[in-house]
Parts: sequence; C-alpha cells; structure tokens
Amino acid sequence: MSTLAAEHVSRTFTTDAGDVHAVADVSLEVRPGELLVVTGPSGAGKTTLLNLLGGLDRPTSGRVLLGDADLSTLGDDALAAIRREQLGYVFQSFGLIPVLSAAENVEVPLRLLRMQPAERESRVAEALEAVGLGAHGAQRPYELSGGQQRRVGIARALAARPRLLLADEPTGQLDSGTAATVMDLIGELVHARGVAAVVTTHDPALARRADRMLELHDGAARADRVSAPAPTGT
Repeated sequence: MSTLAAEHVSRTFTTDAGDVHAVADVSLEVRPGELLVVTGPSGAGKTTLLNLLGGLDRPTSGRVLLGDADLSTLGDDALAAIRREQLGYVFQSFGLIPVLSAAENVEVPLRLLRMQPAERESRVAEALEAVGLGAHGAQRPYELSGGQQRRVGIARALAARPRLLLADEPTGQLDSGTAATVMDLIGELVHARGVAAVVTTHDPALARRADRMLELHDGAARADRVSAPAPTGT
C-alpha cells in the first residue's frame, strides 16, 4: 500500500496576466522505503507540487492522499496535525534557527509534539548520529559547514519518525561532491527507516540516485521511471 498518492492533481494560479497552470494533471504514488525524485528545469512546478503533497497548498482539482487521509478535504487544524505528526520537511534554505545549537534545532519539532524531555533527548541524539553529526550537537549553525547544516536539517525532518519525507532542492546550495553525499544519505535513511520520500532537484545526476524519477515540464509529468542506482560517493 502506498504511503502517498496524488490523483490527477492540478494547481492553477490566477494572475492579472491570466491563469498560470503551475501543476497540470499529475498523478504519482510513493511506497514505504521508496525515494521518488521529481526533476525538471526551474519553473517546472516542482516546489508547487511538493507544497500540494505536503498539505501546504490545496489543489485546484484532484486529490492528495496520505494513507487514508484526503489532504484536499481536511480542515486547517487537521492538516496542521498531520504535518506535525506524519511529515518531515527539508527546505531549500537550510532553515536553521541561528541562536539554537544543532541539537536544539533538531529538537524543535519534538517540542511541538509535546514529547517528554527524556524521549526528546534520545530522539535528538539518534537523529544526529544517523546523519553523522553525533559529536556536533552543541555547535551553532554558523560553526558548521554547508553540508553539515544540511545534515542538521535532515536530522530535524526525521527526528519525529515521519511516514513521509519531503525535501525541496536539498542540495541546491552545495558543491557537487557534498550534494552527492547528501543525496546518498537521504536515500540510505529512507531505505533503512522505511520512510516514503519525495525530493525535488534540477540536477539529473542527483536524480539518478532515486528509486524512481518523475520529470516535470511546464507543470506536467513527462515520465515516471525506475532509475538506475548511481554509485555512492561520486
């Protein structure tokens, strides 16, 4: 059974210059432990699609299902609860709070869940260890490299053990070597933890690290295919 399914999803924005069809009749599904990469040029609709999949925006038509829940019909409170409890996000910008340590940044979503302090501490340590930053919990973002900051963002997204991970251009601010390492890390964590994941990127080399790849052009899906795994560390 799929964790996430989008059925004929479209999103149209009305502007003074006319309607903009940011996403046009896209269907997809992602199963537990599967990494789906959405690729395409800038302006193809990747971020808009990700916002629809995560319940941050509502489709003009079609529907998005997370398990049995139709995100398209839920009220704001129910949507907020699902995003808090079942979804993890990695944003284009690192999105870390500068005055907090790496561990405190990872802890933020756990505090929103009102998790007990001992459990929070355990989850934070586990998440940082999983991304190779177990010894860096006390450091502030400005004391970390770009790749390390991205790893903190991934740890934060996974700390609450979500069913679905969404990552919008998670390698966009990184050099090619670090970007490949981060994509490999996401793939390893998704497969090891059985999390369904959707990652957007404009880089075809990174997209080839996915289990499946969906190409978007002008908001429409051009292809959904199995990707040949790329060698790790390249």
